[in-house]
Amino acid sequence: MIVRLYTGDDGQAYFEDLNVPAGDTEIVALQAGADMTYRRFPNGTFNDWHNAPRVQYVIVLSGQMEIGIGDGTKRMFNPGDILQVEDLTGQGHTTRSVGERIVASVGLAV
Repeated sequence: MIVRLYTGDDGQAYFEDLNVPAGDTEIVALQAGADMTYRRFPNGTFNDWHNAPRVQYVIVLSGQMEIGIGDGTKRMFNPGDILQVEDLTGQGHTTRSVGERIVASVGLAV
């Protein structure tokens, strides 16, 4: 599953389900000099409203990640799920860890 998290014209964050690439090989342009960052969060970690630091993929490796947006919608992401984060402005989103969460993130070219 790939889900896009972006800021709408009203400054609120929204989810959009993206089609998983159907081909055998897909190439994604990375941000110049992009590295892959791994982060570990203890169970129950909560990050209040914040924006993404860059346009990036966040890939859940273990645990679960719950993302909340301004209209009250919350979505749970499981190991193997990919979040394409683009909400650099506006209200942003919240993040909560369910179980010890480990994620990898990599910057995307815009």
